[in-house]
Amino acid sequence: MTGTFVALGFAIFIWWFSTGIVILLNRMSRTAVTMSLVTSSLLGLGALVGLSHTAQQTGVLGAYCAFTCALLAWGWNELSFLTGWITGPQKTAILKSTTGMPRFVASFNAVLWHELAILMVGLTIVAITWDAPNQVGTGTYLVLWIMRTSAKLNLFFGVRNLSEEFLPAHLAYLESFFKRRRMNAFFPFAVASASACLWLLVDFANQPMTTPAQTVGTVLVGTILALAIVEHLMLVLPLDTTALWRWAIRKHQSEKPAAYEGHVAPVLPAHLDSHDKSLQVN
Repeated sequence: MTGTFVALGFAIFIWWFSTGIVILLNRMSRTAVTMSLVTSSLLGLGALVGLSHTAQQTGVLGAYCAFTCALLAWGWNELSFLTGWITGPQKTAILKSTTGMPRFVASFNAVLWHELAILMVGLTIVAITWDAPNQVGTGTYLVLWIMRTSAKLNLFFGVRNLSEEFLPAHLAYLESFFKRRRMNAFFPFAVASASACLWLLVDFANQPMTTPAQTVGTVLVGTILALAIVEHLMLVLPLDTTALWRWAIRKHQSEKPAAYEGHVAPVLPAHLDSHDKSLQVN
């Protein structure tokens, strides 16, 4: 039981702290941003090496290491996008009158290269850990990927809270790709599906045949999934979604181009992503 609570606390702290660090780094000087990108890239490569090393480990430390490596790999995705390094060919806002397929295509093009980068990193992790006993890293990355994609779709379809404070000034054009509404038809399906998966993880962790290392790994992955579900709920509940990261957010309202005024700004979900925490990535 102690191991379960330690894993739970570790996952929550890493989620909260890493999200704040990504937000903070992206609001520093360009020199600091460049250095952070270089550092993140090196850490990302080291994370892939770490995942390869721990793939065959079946102990508790192996579970923690794989989990941390997956978060480092995901952090590279987040930082490379938020700094504007890897985004997409669409770099201008769309008219508010744009609807239907043209709006979807423009929104997807705004993050096309970023999505391809996420895919390539994900395929690399799957290949590294293929048929290996330690799947904690792969599970963590897939949860972040799926839930961040879900959050992006919800922002595209429309939600109550868009948390524009998370959006860097140089990505202000993304504001036009999202809309504000109380809820959308996709949201209940997304939350219900994620909750069902979480229940399966909890059930597996409580099985008598589950080893301590498997329990820890399942708790780590399950906690990230639970936090992603909470982030989804924060999209529609009347709550301040930025309260947990006040120490990292620096508002630059005066830096946003006047051309974007009146648009609704997207959110970077706490986590996953999203956290995305991504979300502002679509």
